[in-house]
Amino acid sequence: MILVIKHVISEGPGLLADFFKEKKFQLKVVELQKGQKLPESTNGFSAVISMGGPMSVYEENKYPFLKDEDRFLKEVVKKEIPFLGVCLGAQLLAKASGAKVKKGPCKELGWFKVSLTDEGIGDLLFAGIGKELNVFQWHEDEFEIPKNGELIAIGDTYKNQAFRLGKYTWGLQFHIEAKPPMVETWLEQDLSGNDEVKAGQAEKIISETYKIYEQFKKQATKIFSNFHQSILEKAQFSPQEKS
Repeated sequence: MILVIKHVISEGPGLLADFFKEKKFQLKVVELQKGQKLPESTNGFSAVISMGGPMSVYEENKYPFLKDEDRFLKEVVKKEIPFLGVCLGAQLLAKASGAKVKKGPCKELGWFKVSLTDEGIGDLLFAGIGKELNVFQWHEDEFEIPKNGELIAIGDTYKNQAFRLGKYTWGLQFHIEAKPPMVETWLEQDLSGNDEVKAGQAEKIISETYKIYEQFKKQATKIFSNFHQSILEKAQFSPQEKS
């Protein structure tokens, strides 16, 4: 079973859920914004995925569930359970691992290219991807790389885009789960309305989303497949035995 941590209703697992449901994995989704609680223990989970959200890791007083997730992710790291953190999920992983997370120089919103480092090219998660990825970004915070982490992807506006801890624990600043309707919903919630500049920006991003989606989905699916492989390796069981 894979545990999926959602911080807000609109930021779900998207393409990730499609992939793992096709692989016949059972997904347990915890809706923190709805008041659902994280499990007391990581026992019984073959992997954990933490999604994005508009809050910051340092807003624990405003969002008390972030403190509980910090506790939970520390256990995930300690037990080396395969983990994938997306955007806020990556920032929470960095914080739980002792790295600093802070407000960045600007908002990074839209489609951007990220490049793999030499370490990233040889990394299990990015095997078969190539040197560059075109990914969707929406964040204002940035993370430092944990002391025992490896920087595996970099960007122009924000250098630190992805890191790995140990063998099966990853944090990605960018979104790899996004489907076009998800992007449209996020933009409608935040950018649309009477502001013509923002509305124009939203239209441009949505247009680009549909234009590059098939190529993006192909790369994202390869990443999901690689993460799937990490789950099988860690658990040391065959696909027929997974749950």
